[in-house]
Amino acid sequence: MTTPVKIDFVSDISCPWCIIGLRGLEEALARVGGEVEADIRFRPFELNPDMAQGGENLGEHVTRKMGSTREQSAQMRQTITDRAAATGFAINFSDESRVYNTFDAHRLLRWAEEEGGQHALKRALFTAHFTRGEAMDDHATLVAIAEQAGLDGAKAREVLESGRYAGEVRAEEQLWRSRGINSVPAIVLNEKYLVSGGQPAEMFEQALRAVVAEQETA
Repeated sequence: MTTPVKIDFVSDISCPWCIIGLRGLEEALARVGGEVEADIRFRPFELNPDMAQGGENLGEHVTRKMGSTREQSAQMRQTITDRAAATGFAINFSDESRVYNTFDAHRLLRWAEEEGGQHALKRALFTAHFTRGEAMDDHATLVAIAEQAGLDGAKAREVLESGRYAGEVRAEEQLWRSRGINSVPAIVLNEKYLVSGGQPAEMFEQALRAVVAEQETA
């Protein structure tokens, strides 16, 4: 018997722990196999909503925002790189790495949800940003990423240039903050159970099996 599970994955493309968490969730879903029918929806969260066009050097940004030293920042980047590599995802930090405003990417993800390609676009955005170091606030780059995810480039360009879905994204961001989500990733199962952070597959598997067991005994 397959149990339907709604999964709201609140995250930002500029958050490396979000791709680590997504990889953990994907692995857990593979482990539970036919026991779960997952409906994953990616919900917007901006770590840097006031970031100017062109972004900011990642090392300088982390040092300023977190108050860490250059050495501490470098050590954290290495830890993140190692954790991502363990999931099979390549994060390529460098001294030139930048962090960007991601609002337009979230608008594109909102459109991709209607097109049935949201998960593919989310993965493509993570790869473009963290593996290839591409700019998440550049429209031409975002259109190319949408095409790589199998979406219509002309439609993606129209969405970006028209400002469509801006209101919807702002409303969703406010909704999740009103529900107490102040850091990401935050993964909500069946609007009831919260898994926070870039957890390993074992943690997600445990949560999924708990949801299945609850529904079977309901």
